[in-house]
Amino acid sequence: KLTTLNLYNYQITDVRAQDLANELRYNTTLTTLNLYNNQIGDVGAQHLADGLRHNTTIITLSLCVNEIGVVGTQYLAETLRHNMTLTTLVLARNKIGDIGAQYFAETLRHNTTLTTLRLEKNKIGDIGVGHLADALQDNTILTGLYISCNEIGDVGAQYLAEALRHNTALTILNLQYNQIGDVGAQHLADGLQHNTALGALELQYNQIGDVGAQYLADGLQHNSSEDNADNKQYLLFIYCTALGISDSDCMNSKMALK
Repeated sequence: KLTTLNLYNYQITDVRAQDLANELRYNTTLTTLNLYNNQIGDVGAQHLADGLRHNTTIITLSLCVNEIGVVGTQYLAETLRHNMTLTTLVLARNKIGDIGAQYFAETLRHNTTLTTLRLEKNKIGDIGVGHLADALQDNTILTGLYISCNEIGDVGAQYLAEALRHNTALTILNLQYNQIGDVGAQHLADGLQHNTALGALELQYNQIGDVGAQYLADGLQHNSSEDNADNKQYLLFIYCTALGISDSDCMNSKMALK
């Protein structure tokens, strides 16, 4: 029985997506559907969302590198409010923007199964990430949020920092290739002081300098968890590699954590 269907680069259009959606309504074996790099737009996303409403087996859906905008995002997000099966949604490199991020924020308030959400390169700015961060404060299911290659700055980092103060589930937060500077790093450091769950905070290729790096190191040093030394070491390693900090300076920071 087929459990994984990879339709990578098949030039699937909205019409073909409708055919797939019809199959999803009745399929009881497929668990992974990969539609990476096709031509699916808002109409196709609507069809797939309708198919998912009736499907009880799909746990991983990848729509990376398609043409899905705000309207298609709304259909998918509304479906996921009630879907009790899907755990991983990959929607990277589409066109969802801040409004699309807001739709997914509403999803995170209601969904009880989604553990990984990938929204890389979707033109999400501070407003959009603010909606996501607000939803994360109460979400206890999502463990991985990937929002690299967007337009998130210091204000967005502040929103996320506030979420980290309250969230107890998120273990991976990927913020690579954004516009976060030293001020944003300070906000994130403040959030880290109150967070005991995060195991990886990816900050490579932002605008964080030595001052921001020190804020982050201080935040780890004063982290409220008493038994997450491994997490602290790993997080600090990420900071060092991301910011170009020398091995000796990184080692000095590690010693401060002990």
